[in-house]
This record gives sequence, structure tokens and C-alpha cells, in this order.
Amino acid sequence: MRAAVCTRYGPPEVLQLRDVDKPVPKDGEVLVKIHATTVTYSDWFIRTAVRSAPLTIQILMRLLVGIRRPRKPILGLVLAGEIEQTGPAVRRFRVGGRVYAFTNFHFGCYAQYTCLSETSPIASAPSNLSYEEAAAIPYGGLLGLYYLRKGNIRTGQQVLVYGASGAVGTSAVQLAKYFGAQVTAVCGTTNLELARSLGADTVIDYTKEDALNGGKLYDLVLDAVGTRKTSMLKVACRNALAPGGKYISVDDGRPRFSASDLELLKEMVEAGKVKPVIDRRYPLEQIADAHRYVEQGHKKGNVVVTVTDEVA
Repeated sequence: MRAAVCTRYGPPEVLQLRDVDKPVPKDGEVLVKIHATTVTYSDWFIRTAVRSAPLTIQILMRLLVGIRRPRKPILGLVLAGEIEQTGPAVRRFRVGGRVYAFTNFHFGCYAQYTCLSETSPIASAPSNLSYEEAAAIPYGGLLGLYYLRKGNIRTGQQVLVYGASGAVGTSAVQLAKYFGAQVTAVCGTTNLELARSLGADTVIDYTKEDALNGGKLYDLVLDAVGTRKTSMLKVACRNALAPGGKYISVDDGRPRFSASDLELLKEMVEAGKVKPVIDRRYPLEQIADAHRYVEQGHKKGNVVVTVTDEVA
């Protein structure tokens, strides 16, 4: 099969398209024919050996992921595709089923096929989405869901999402509205209308504002950008918490996901409460170009990579 292999840590060019052995599902695993995946900030983070992080973090990550190159050279965290084969004892899935999944940092999605345990975060894909659209749901959707729950989101709360135009931010805005919150979205000038279209009640342009006006306080502030970027406005957002309010960053802790989370997202998507946001699409042959675009730090929602053409 064809796969994009990360030959070493470094620039996008370290991703090379190669022929590798097609995996065979073990007991309790399914073989998925991948139609689409995405390039996430986590993929970029791994490919560059987290060089943007403090040295101690870089050392720890290399010990975990690989010293000179990733131990698992095929990157990619999310997929949308179809079940091609099931291993012994698999009960949840049947051959031909449309699925989407998050690999729990086992990677493997920059390829035509991968094997996943049926107990991993894998579920039937939303019936109203194409494979490319379905691939744009798991990363931002699961992270947004996890951190909003961590913030104990409730109906009627004032919620602010800082970085509302990325994969996590666009999902978090929609999810917060689903949970009944009043949502303030913070993003750049060119993304204000996008945030409004996703349901934000108020939008703030971080390129023009250094402070929050009007003394408004928030029950939950979600930093969907993380510690790699800061601003005076972000500091102001952190200080604008109501009594008992919570500030949550996507860099806080190590999130855990389950198939039931994907099933919930599927229900939301099919009900029209959550929709995928796709900035650009690339074929697998242009995976380096996709990474090059993502590392610029200005993507809107998701960058999708088509692995296998859809069947009409």
C-alpha cells in the first residue's frame, strides 16, 4: 500500500510517499481502508520533534515518540473510511461499514490502510457527510467536547472561546451552543463571519482589541490555541472570569476519548448541530504541502488529505 512515511524529524519534506506492507488485523482489530485524514497541529508538532516547545518537553517527547525519528513513521491521528476486514472476535463492525476514528496517538492514518482495535475511538461515520467531511470532525470535535466537559459547561453560561477559527475552536463554538451557552468567539479579522456562522453570539477581533470592554465576566474561558501563542487580549480573557469560573487550555492534561464520544458527535452532526469546517484539501501525494500550510498557523478549521477517492 502507499503511505506517507516520516523519515526523520524536520521540515515537511521529511514526509516521503512509499510502498509499505499492508497491515493485517489481529484478534479484536479491524482493517480500515482510509478515504480521508487530516493534518492537525499535533501531527505538525510530532513531525518537527516539538522544536517549538521548551527543551525539557522536547526531550520527554523524543523519549516517548522516538529519539531520531518517530518509532511509528506513519503519522496521522484521524481517519474516515470503510471496514475492509475484521479480525477474529470483532463484534461491533461489519465489512463495508463507513467509520470515522481517532487513533489515540497510535498514528497510522497517512496511509491507504490501517488496523484499529474495535475498542478504540472508532464509530459509524455520520450518514450525511462525505468521507472528507467526516474526517474533519474527530480531532476538533473530541478535543472541544473533552475540554468543555472539563470546564463543566452548563446551559445559560457565558462561554468565551479564544482561538475560535481553528479545528478545536470551530468545534468548541458549535458544541458550546449545543450545550445552551452564550458564546463569545475570539479570532482574527478574516474569521469573524465564520465564527458568527457557527453560532457565536459575540465576536471579538484579537488583532484589534487588547482588552475586553464592558466588564463582562465569563463562567468558562476555553483557550483553544494553547500556550504556543499569547497576547494581551488572552491575558484579559483569563482575568475575566466570573466568581467560580474556569479557565481551560487545550494544553491542560492528557485528554482521553472513547467511541461513545464519537457516537455523540455523530448524533449532533446528523441533527445539524455540528458541521465540519474545511479550509483546504490535498491529495496524499501533496502531504508535505499540506503540512507546510498548517505550520503557518492560520488554517480555518481543518486541512483534509484525500487518501482514496470516494466510490460513487
